[in-house]
Amino acid sequence: MFKKILIANRGEIAVRVIRACRELGIPSVAVFSDVDRAALHVRKADEAYPIGPAPAAESYLRMDKILDVAKRSGADAIHPGYGFLSENAKFAQACADAGVKFIGPTPAAMEMMGSKTRARQEMEKAGVPFVPGTSQGLVSIEEAEQVAERVGYPVMLKAAAGGGGKGMRLVHKREDLRAAVEGAKSEAQRSFGDSEVYIEKAIVNPRHIEMQVLADEHGNTVWLGERECSIQRRHQKVLEEAPSPMVDPDMRRRMGEVAVRVAQAANYTNAGTVEFLVDQQKNFYFLEMNTRLQVEHPVTECITGLDLVHLQIHIAQGEPLPFKQEDVSIRGHAIECRIYAEDPDNNYFPSPGKITLLLAPSGPGIRRDSGMYEGWTVPIDYDPLLAKLVGYGTDRPQAIQRLQRALYEYFVAGIKTNISLFQRILSDPDFQAGKLDTGYLDRLMKQGKADPIAHHGSPEVAAIAAGLFAALDASAATRSSGTAGIGQSGTTSTPALATSNWKVRGRAEALR
Repeated sequence: MFKKILIANRGEIAVRVIRACRELGIPSVAVFSDVDRAALHVRKADEAYPIGPAPAAESYLRMDKILDVAKRSGADAIHPGYGFLSENAKFAQACADAGVKFIGPTPAAMEMMGSKTRARQEMEKAGVPFVPGTSQGLVSIEEAEQVAERVGYPVMLKAAAGGGGKGMRLVHKREDLRAAVEGAKSEAQRSFGDSEVYIEKAIVNPRHIEMQVLADEHGNTVWLGERECSIQRRHQKVLEEAPSPMVDPDMRRRMGEVAVRVAQAANYTNAGTVEFLVDQQKNFYFLEMNTRLQVEHPVTECITGLDLVHLQIHIAQGEPLPFKQEDVSIRGHAIECRIYAEDPDNNYFPSPGKITLLLAPSGPGIRRDSGMYEGWTVPIDYDPLLAKLVGYGTDRPQAIQRLQRALYEYFVAGIKTNISLFQRILSDPDFQAGKLDTGYLDRLMKQGKADPIAHHGSPEVAAIAAGLFAALDASAATRSSGTAGIGQSGTTSTPALATSNWKVRGRAEALR
């Protein structure tokens, strides 16, 4: 067993890994920037060390500082979470050089799959189906024009490094190609320090479906089922579910076998995700491999009963997988909502600030992975992901119903969140019918703002709101008459009511 594990991350994923460490009896070490001194992962860890100012480049991305903390704390392993240094082959190598186990793939596997063009080259050798296009970076506009004519418009330009939609451009006609190539290369250089861009055929109205894989250090690789990730905004996932509404057992098996072939071609170890684009005829094409634990891993845990972080740690300790492919079974359905500190009614503008009230959902089939608490100030310096809310049921309709109920229990005051967006998605007939593709969310948002209460028992919710307003009016009347209400303890209750008026108004507004 590892003596101590350092978590080189922050927020909800750091809390998630810390909990896994505690369950396994392994002490955990947190690192934090100046602005994260009071963060939840710092409070949960067994030890915590400062690593610098708020900017990630001066703290969470500083390999030297993180490895120094590992040395000082006696940590013999590092879990990178996702984001930051999680897919940085140089960091994985630096860990190895320092005698610290990196809980993830080898630097060589990470380098191979980290470049989309190199990954396409290797997958071509392994006979893995991928979208027609180039497997090398574009060297000229003329080459781009020739490839686009050969595969046919529309085409997609993509950065060879990185992800998150950076360096991507959809091009419908030749006249727009030159400007798109220049724009994609420029954005890729700014985002990843690498201007390499390649081109591929754009699949019309595709679904984005990914397959979870696990591989130990003894040559054993398994797939754990797929996740539907088609609901996206600007190429970034918003809501994920497992299994996919469109995948049948035969398609699942075939996708799983291809995902295992991808992992084995890269000599991959630990947890990874193979991503596919799927067309309307259910043909699937290799897109890329994410060489880390995914944000959406909880939905796979729900439907398989496996703890992926526990398994990551066991694999990193040199243990073989404790099960075979035939032992993996998929039961039920799980849906995850990514709760962000942003305002969906104001072009998703970030909403940092102090969380003045937090009412968290619970009950049957609900899981909440969170990095926030009441009284915490959300910084503006990092990704605005606050929590992940997961609904699990015996089937998809029950998972949707439970998640709808949980979203109406969820209330965060002091900042804006995107909770209302998920209420709208889950009540949409197309979502409920599983009619999804990567353009789904854009189409939904163009329909205009809908009132989710209309789909969720408005008389009952209206009655609660009316009661809250009645309490507010009563407290206001009491104050205006100069009379203070006396509670059972003999203390005046008017000041308490006065200070909570904003809570009543905010809660009622959320219910309306």
